[in-house]
Order: sequence, then C-alpha cells, then structure tokens
Amino acid sequence: MKKTTFILLLLWGFSFSLMAQVTDAEKDLRTLTKDTVSGWKTGGVFAITGSQTSLFNWAAGGENSVSLNGLLSLFANYKKGKGAWDNSLDIGYGMMKQGFDKEVPFTKTDDKIDLLSKYGYRAFRSWYYAALFNFKTQMTPGYAKPGDEKKISDFFAPAYTILALGMDYKPNSYFSAFIAPVTAKWTFVMDDELSAMGAFGVEKGQNVKNEFGGYVRVIFSKNDFKSAFLRNISFTTKIDLYSNYLKEPEKIDVNWETLIAMKVNKYITINLTTHLIYDYDTKFESEFNPEGVDKVQFKEIFGVGFSYKF
Repeated sequence: MKKTTFILLLLWGFSFSLMAQVTDAEKDLRTLTKDTVSGWKTGGVFAITGSQTSLFNWAAGGENSVSLNGLLSLFANYKKGKGAWDNSLDIGYGMMKQGFDKEVPFTKTDDKIDLLSKYGYRAFRSWYYAALFNFKTQMTPGYAKPGDEKKISDFFAPAYTILALGMDYKPNSYFSAFIAPVTAKWTFVMDDELSAMGAFGVEKGQNVKNEFGGYVRVIFSKNDFKSAFLRNISFTTKIDLYSNYLKEPEKIDVNWETLIAMKVNKYITINLTTHLIYDYDTKFESEFNPEGVDKVQFKEIFGVGFSYKF
C-alpha cells in the first residue's frame, strides 16, 4: 500500500473517533479543570525527571552519566446523559549518555506518541456499548546501541492503529474492562529500509500489515487511597491483549504498563514506571535463526522530577 493510501486511512481512523479512555500510566497525575463548555472536562500534566552521576578518582569504578525524561499528557472528556466520550494524547521522550566521550551520542530511553479514544453508551448497569480508536508511534530513529548506524526503528516505523467495537465494563471510577470481539489492527512500517527487511511483521517490501482479531483492554487506576500510608501514592496499571484471528491466534500480543507515583509536594514527584511487551511479529537478531526470534521486552524507569498540572 502506498504512502498516500496510508495517510488517507489514518485520517479516516482519526475522524472516526477521537474518543478515548484516559489511558496510560500517567493518568493518575492528571487534574480535572473546571468545565469550559457544558459537559467537557479538560486537563493535562507536563513532567520532567532527570539524573546525573559524576565520578572523579573513584576507586570502586563506574562511569559518568546523565539522563533526562519528559512527558506531556493531555485529555478532554465529554459526558452527557448515557453517552461518554473520552480522549487522551500522551507524548514521552527520554535520553541518556554515559561517559564524556564526544563520539558517543545520547541514547533513547523513551519515545512515544499515543492517541487513544473511546466512545461509550450505557447499555445496562455497569456495561456500555463502546467503540475504541488507538494510534501509537515514535518520533525519532532507534538504534540497538550507541554509535550504531543501522536503524532498528523510526517515525511511523512502526506505527500501530486499532479500531475496535465491543462492550466496556465500568463498575466504578477505578476499573474498566473493554472487551472487543471485532477489532481491526494495522501495523505501518513507512521506512523503506526497514520495510525491505520485513521489520515488525510486514511482508518484505510492503508498508502495511492488516489484521483482524479480538482485543481486551483492562485498566485499574486509583489515587485516593484512604490509608495514611498510601495517601500520597497513585497507582495505575493497564494491560492490552490482542489475538489475530487470521493467523496463529494462540500467539497473543501483550502490552502491559504500570506506574507508581508518590507526591512529595506540589511540584515534586517520585515515579516508578514499568512497561512489558510481547509481540510475536517483532523479531530480534539471532545467530541460530536467520529470521530472528521473538522475545519479551521490558523497560523500567525510576525518577525524581518536576511536574506541573493544568
């Protein structure tokens, strides 16, 4: 599929639903503002965390390092009568550098653009008819290690789009389970070099992989614990599960993110974030298999930093 077709498809998906569940691990950091338009609530958070290590004649050994991570998280939610329309956009980026060698560049530690929308209409009790749209990609090229010239990822390589229809179970404000037996998924690899390699499961030389399957998204988020020990703690965890009906449905894609945040004061927070991914179509180089092998991916970020809510 040509790039023009891809852009039209993306615009169609975007217009179909800017409707989302406030989704990522940063949800608990957000604060609602006063309604600016009847039925709407908007808000967001901007946060920066960093660390630095400097060693001089340190007998135990080690290496100088500096790291910086940034986050911008926005949401706009609308609710009226039995209908609810939730929208969020999360952008994150992080970099680190070890040593003072000018030839060694900074390395990415985080890089994401995540737009997630969901519209729901109450069916009965805690169940809603729901439609969900999700788009994810990254901003800059990725490399296996500092100094590499060969890219392993880039902007829109990959990018993922999901359109799903199903039911959403929301018994309270802390928990949501969205179950969608009808789900279309597109994987885009718009970089010609990566496309030629067949990266991220696309056919070699192609830019798009189409899938049809089932999707489950479960979220628990709570930041108003009553216990004195947990009063300044926010906890959010979410897990996405996807099965492709058309090919090897037993190989389920997993995307699981968790955030534990402790508020020190109005502007200072301590955060622990974990992110686990399993995608059978994402292959890693292996000397035993020329086609590469699938592996569980895991990332953990711990930081102390500045945050500002609006």
